Amino acid sequence: MRSSLVALSLALTISTAAFAQTLAVADTVGRERLIPTGATATRAEQAPVLDGRTDDPIWRQAQVISDFLEYEPNEGAETRFKTEARIAYDDKYFYVLVRMFDPAPDSIVSLLARRDVRVPSEQLKLIIDSYHDKRTAYQFAVNPAGVKRDFYVYNDVVEDPSWDAVWDVATVIDSVGWVAEFRIPFSQLRFANKPEHTFGMMIVRDVARTSARISWPLLRRTQQGYVSQAGEIGGIRAIPSPRRLEVNPYVVAKNATEARDDRFAHPQTVTGGADIKYGLSSNLTLDATVNPDFGQVESDPAVLNLTAFETFFEERRPFFLEGTGIFDFRVNCGDIDNGCTGLLYSRRIGRNPQLSDLYGDASSQTASTILGAAKLTGRLGNGLSIGVLDAVTQRENGPLDRTLEPQTNYFVGRAQQDLNNGRTGFGAMVTSVSRDLDDDSRGFLRRNAYTGGVDLRHRFWDGNYEVAAMASASRVSGSEEAVGLLQRCTGFSCTHSFQRPDDDVEYDPTRTTLTGHGERVTLSKFGGGITRFQTVYQRYSPGFDLNDVGFLSRDDEQLFRNWFSFNLTKPAMFYRRAFINLNHWSNWTAGGLPTNVGVNNNSHIEFKNQMWGHFGFNVSNFAATYSDREARGGPAIRRSADSDVWGGVEGDRRKKVIPRMFGGYFSGDDGHSHGWWVDPNIDFRASSRFSASLGVNYRKSVNDNQWRGNFGDTGADSTHYTFARLHQTTIGVSSRINFTATPNLSLQVYAQPFISTGDYSNWRELDDPRAEAYDGRYKAFSPGSDPGGFNFKQFQSNTVVRWEYRPGSTLFFVWSQGRDQFQPGASRFSANRDYGNLFELHPNNTFLIKASYWFSL
Repeated sequence: MRSSLVALSLALTISTAAFAQTLAVADTVGRERLIPTGATATRAEQAPVLDGRTDDPIWRQAQVISDFLEYEPNEGAETRFKTEARIAYDDKYFYVLVRMFDPAPDSIVSLLARRDVRVPSEQLKLIIDSYHDKRTAYQFAVNPAGVKRDFYVYNDVVEDPSWDAVWDVATVIDSVGWVAEFRIPFSQLRFANKPEHTFGMMIVRDVARTSARISWPLLRRTQQGYVSQAGEIGGIRAIPSPRRLEVNPYVVAKNATEARDDRFAHPQTVTGGADIKYGLSSNLTLDATVNPDFGQVESDPAVLNLTAFETFFEERRPFFLEGTGIFDFRVNCGDIDNGCTGLLYSRRIGRNPQLSDLYGDASSQTASTILGAAKLTGRLGNGLSIGVLDAVTQRENGPLDRTLEPQTNYFVGRAQQDLNNGRTGFGAMVTSVSRDLDDDSRGFLRRNAYTGGVDLRHRFWDGNYEVAAMASASRVSGSEEAVGLLQRCTGFSCTHSFQRPDDDVEYDPTRTTLTGHGERVTLSKFGGGITRFQTVYQRYSPGFDLNDVGFLSRDDEQLFRNWFSFNLTKPAMFYRRAFINLNHWSNWTAGGLPTNVGVNNNSHIEFKNQMWGHFGFNVSNFAATYSDREARGGPAIRRSADSDVWGGVEGDRRKKVIPRMFGGYFSGDDGHSHGWWVDPNIDFRASSRFSASLGVNYRKSVNDNQWRGNFGDTGADSTHYTFARLHQTTIGVSSRINFTATPNLSLQVYAQPFISTGDYSNWRELDDPRAEAYDGRYKAFSPGSDPGGFNFKQFQSNTVVRWEYRPGSTLFFVWSQGRDQFQPGASRFSANRDYGNLFELHPNNTFLIKASYWFSL
């Protein structure tokens, strides 16, 4: 009876505010209490001075939010780090002041870094769900040194760090802790057009020296997502429509190395462009870029790909990164650890010219020029999200005016409808690519490519379970020569393999169109208790192709994958938290040929001293399976069982020196193939301004069945599908230096030398590719020459000075250098020789100054 009276008293007290949401929380001895999760924003008649002080009149009037609880490591526990927040607004700005008390303010960890870089210091984070849809939010974070970070959050938990807003914050460390005072323009948020608003909101505080995480309202790690767990801020009334035209013109001066005949030139160029953001309404935004330049973007990591499939590189260009959530249409989720790919892979826009190897030379463009691009994104009041992207790249030409890449138009359209308070959603997406072909390109590239799909999802059982499904289709058209080339598996590009002689898929050289379809269904549990799981089935028909503007490694595949996880997030015995993952997968062709089967364990433990331990193993192809791509258009080859084991440790990230060490060993092909790898790494922080890191990736392997080449007519009985034993050594060194003078002025240096050497031997060809015994699958191949090898060297570096001289306006000084060389012929690794030769190569230097100026109208 007494507990009922207490609950009633709390409810009556809280009801004096406009919002009386509460959350039942059990304390450490199991007693339940009600915690308010709603508050009211106060209108400021006089704007507070942004100085990190608490003495402005509005902060004395505003409602105090003080019911912060620890959610990590002890979920729901009271915290000794008291926190108070106050929220206000006027016609232009959303204000938040958070006072973070600390019993030892001289121990507050305050480190400098470049904007959007997370460092192991204290942090205060605001998560604002201005649509109040419980799925999307804007995130604003700051540390005591004033280093800002911001994100756009979609799908309840996915963070897009490329979103950069123009906002202000002031921080102060004083005798009782520290204060963060935010001023966020309403023009940077998106919300429905109505007279009164309720925003979802969560406030998260990190205490670096104890690794405690504190939030209002309580963030439950046992529940799926976090935007859906936000509290509510009401009372935001009569906000006028903000001005939403933002213009960011820029000018770029560039000096780049160009190879011209037998000499190197260094021409100087000056170009300009602009990024434009226009709010068509309070919830629809048009982004456009004219003649964009991404010279300040870091280069891709070096890689030598000897597989049959394309390497996936992450998008790094800001225009294409920002707002990508709306274009997320997942087609391939074969590996839960490596994310998903789908109908849009924006790296296709502005790609390396596809015909450079045919018509180009050393002076040819390495990226297609984007003439212009525009995006329309937003979310309507009825829960409908829309996204439209259109881009045009210019024709790139090489020597003798041969076409390296035709002028191309890319279009993407996406719509998603949320229902049932965000628990249910369905959507559709379409893409198209249209190329202006000529005689140089007509026989190699597709003229048109179209894809489309529909998807749906539904959360149930307290939102912790989710079922999702998608269906998509593709149609590619072009000349007989271009579509014929697309059907074939050639060398290191095996999306399709229609010419394979031992299946029912027919290669047709007279085709001018290629069509296909793909489907996927998943059942997942991402919240509730300590267990998680996901079951996936996906299927792609022969001819399914997304690669003109999407990404798909291969067609003609079925996958059934299961993941199960134990998430132990409550500290116990020797650990703070632990994650134990179990995976199983099976693959077949669409016709039913088994191509892979395996199991995996990977486990991760954070110890009480905040060091991490990692370990795992894989065992695959222990049942009869066959590789239908290994012979590059030849017959399927039986696989032998293979396995690998790995482990690693990571130091306490609170320390000035943080060591990491990972390593592993693998074996396969009945012991004929084997290898080991080791990746040591060290992070070093000399002061609050200076940090550095050095990492080495060393791999030494023997691959007994590395594809070496096919000889003879494609598909003929006399074709020789050859393989060799490859001894390969690869070493890559990655180094970084960071110096931050102020939160707005920083220097970053990145350098990566990369060397991979290989020596082929024991050249063989297929004999009985489906033989159970490994040696019975091959016989000697005698072409009258040595199988050879290779020596590949590459060096990449970027030095970037970034100065944000006023909010949204930036000055970049960039120096990029590249050196690379590929030498055929057998080679074994020699550090002195290979590194010496690498740095004797002529460097390709690019010096760039880029200045932008942001303003709004």
